[in-house]
Amino acid sequence: MNVSVTARVICALGLASGLAVLVSSAADETPRHELEGRAPARATHLPGVQAAFENESYRPGEWARLVVDHRSRDLLMQVFESGPERVPTSSSSLMSGVPVTRERSIGGGLGRRVLTVKVGRWESGLYFVRLRAPNGHLGFAPFVVAPQHIGRSPVAVVLPTLTWQAYNFRADSDGRAGSWYVDKRVSSVRLGRAFLDRGVPYGLRNHLGFLTWLRRTGRKVEYLSQWDLEQVSSAAALEDAYDLIVFAGHHEYVTAEEYDLVEGYRDLGGNLIFLSANNFFWRVERNGDLLVKSSRWRHLGRPEAALVGVQYVGNQPSPRGAWVVRKTPARSWLFAGTDLRVGSGFARGGVEIDQVTGASPRGVRVVAEIPHLFGSGMKAQMTYYETGRGARVFAAGAFHLTRSATSDPVVWRMLENLWARMVTR
Repeated sequence: MNVSVTARVICALGLASGLAVLVSSAADETPRHELEGRAPARATHLPGVQAAFENESYRPGEWARLVVDHRSRDLLMQVFESGPERVPTSSSSLMSGVPVTRERSIGGGLGRRVLTVKVGRWESGLYFVRLRAPNGHLGFAPFVVAPQHIGRSPVAVVLPTLTWQAYNFRADSDGRAGSWYVDKRVSSVRLGRAFLDRGVPYGLRNHLGFLTWLRRTGRKVEYLSQWDLEQVSSAAALEDAYDLIVFAGHHEYVTAEEYDLVEGYRDLGGNLIFLSANNFFWRVERNGDLLVKSSRWRHLGRPEAALVGVQYVGNQPSPRGAWVVRKTPARSWLFAGTDLRVGSGFARGGVEIDQVTGASPRGVRVVAEIPHLFGSGMKAQMTYYETGRGARVFAAGAFHLTRSATSDPVVWRMLENLWARMVTR
């Protein structure tokens, strides 16, 4: 295989300083394997330090409010950046990263308290606070450091911060079910809650490999929470700022503001990459600190396949299978530098899958697929299309392509080829 992954040099992991811490197809119908109204079996509640930031993101120099709820004679706190670490994260209840502050004591407490944390002059990225109690219990509180001004880098990576809270199974402060996945009678979730598994967002580990790939290849990108994306003034401003927008994870829940901006960005010629599956499925609304589930976008006359190229058809925890290369002109550049041919298999995907529908844009091409993964006709389709205005849109069509971003030479090279195709600056 003509892929020189082993020759790459990992970017230097210097420590930052200066932070102050103060105390009409199957896809057009109801999915057959839909996970709705029940929690996945993986949901657990490990003992830990409960903590969360009030907002999804902050900018360098801002003061962030961290809510901690834990009884302890002392807690140690340290801030990390997620992505540059050399050791892969092997657990869904742990966060790994490179420290950007020293660990220090924030004293003891008898319950809920609010700390203020000043965000340092760090690069835009995903960061987290780690809290350690004397008994060994851990807590993690993730947050996005957004750019001071958008467009200093040609690529934006949007993290699925609303989907993270939709899958947060921690009970609300009044004891009610914290997620509609626990109780189907619930139609809202409260934002700013600590995540259940010691503070780690559900599914985060699935796209950490892509964040590491960005650092190891020296890509300059800006990270946005969904809230940050919603604040952009117009689709034209978004298109002026970025050559490419990457949706790094399971981007299921979006507001009308976000959908309008991204669709308008595409219509103006902006490029999009969707690295997971089941994207832009539900419309949600922000109501203060509540996220309210409204309706499926396809039922509102805006099927997600018209934007993404494919849309969700179902899920099962297993089986998983290899994507198989299909005959299409796009494969010549997407798989350039590999020895893949038509019929070759690569990587492994599944869990949630997408397919082309009648609402998909004209000219969409299936570049690879996992055939009959959940039974006859239930296949995961990886797609690519271009528009008359020059937009280029890629969708993986299944979980978890990004898990192997740094371990699979084919996936590594695919990402490089996509970058070369979509980023001109």
